[in-house]
Amino acid sequence: MLSPRWQGSVMGIRTEHPIVVHRRRDRPDIDDRRLAAEVKAGSVTRIVAGSFARTDEWQALTPMNRHFTRVLEVADRARGPVVLMLNSAAAVHGMDRIGAWPDRVDVRIPRASGGRSSGAVRRHALGFDDVELMEWRGHLVTTPAQTALDLAAASQFRDAVIAIDQALWERRKGGALTDVDALRALVDATWRRGFRRVPAAIAFGTPLSDSVRESEGRVLLDRLGFPRPVLQKKFVLPNGRIARPDYYFEDFDHAAEFDGTGKYFDPDLLAGRTPQQALLEEKDRSDALRRMVSALSRWRTPAHLKPTLLYDILTADGLPSRLPRPRGH
Repeated sequence: MLSPRWQGSVMGIRTEHPIVVHRRRDRPDIDDRRLAAEVKAGSVTRIVAGSFARTDEWQALTPMNRHFTRVLEVADRARGPVVLMLNSAAAVHGMDRIGAWPDRVDVRIPRASGGRSSGAVRRHALGFDDVELMEWRGHLVTTPAQTALDLAAASQFRDAVIAIDQALWERRKGGALTDVDALRALVDATWRRGFRRVPAAIAFGTPLSDSVRESEGRVLLDRLGFPRPVLQKKFVLPNGRIARPDYYFEDFDHAAEFDGTGKYFDPDLLAGRTPQQALLEEKDRSDALRRMVSALSRWRTPAHLKPTLLYDILTADGLPSRLPRPRGH
């Protein structure tokens, strides 16, 4: 007997397509030969069978929104209600990740059905006992808390922390998706095999990590032996603006930041500025912050891919580690 933990619906959950999608079934006048030629030429991208988008619009989407678009297309053509889970539920809730998003949409089905996957769908025959579900566009999706736990249970520690941080992120538009108490209560109520690593990820999680790279950086800092930082500490710059560095090591008056490139290229983050203007503003901000602390370290993605580089950057800037320099990657 199925006994999902029913949570109803949540205001603000994403439901609309981020781009215009053209569907073969809605356009009987489409010339299939011409469409195939456009796909081959690269001007049109196939999302799932029978659904297409202009390639320039598709490529302008974030990887999460590309997967979200696939989820919408699969849901809209399903013959009955589907139950979304894992990365597909994360895309619905706006919970980001590091690495490539899957091409297939993850759905949960009854245990007796078998887990056969085909086309754009990956089926998980896990049943619905003690799973928190909520309504979504005539379908069901695991709640943010359930989604975070499912992802954490299926991931290594870094990605488990990222999933937890994304669910707890308090500066998200509309606020945090859940809280630590809800996560812990759900673990206690639905404990199962694979949850062994989840409590540690919850304990390490924070509502203050503003991006997946910041979450990844926290894990790396801990593994490299650096002190636990204060996150998003507020500094009032001489011009009155507020600076909140990603990390601040109080005992050493040392601020540190992951310098992502999105702020220089993402139209939403640019907010009408040119990339050059954004770069100059960021330089002025960093210079002002540097004059207020004893040390400021900054790094980009390569330092996460090669932790020895991150170790060298921080120790060269005067931040001590309790561990020796790691060997290799």
